[in-house]
Amino acid sequence: MSWLVLVVSGVLEAVWATAMGKSEGFSRLGPSAVFAVALIASMAGLAYAMRSLPTGTAYAVWVGIGATLTVVYAMATGEESVSLVKVVCIVAIVGGVIGLKMAG
Repeated sequence: MSWLVLVVSGVLEAVWATAMGKSEGFSRLGPSAVFAVALIASMAGLAYAMRSLPTGTAYAVWVGIGATLTVVYAMATGEESVSLVKVVCIVAIVGGVIGLKMAG
């Protein structure tokens, strides 16, 4: 159950990071509200997962999922350019997250 909560929390990290960017310095209410709700839910999920998973592993997986999804979303929407180097680096992050899960 902790792993499932951790994955959902990682997805929510990507949501709040993206919303923060779209909030234009918290001057737009909608994205600012999404940021706040997603941030609280993401942190709560991470805290729950850390009750039974090692802190380093949980944090690395949470950040890896959030960072990967944030970049992939930005590339898919055209907000960030796509390059072979970026794709290889994203695959390396995903591989690292999978490795942490398998090693535990």
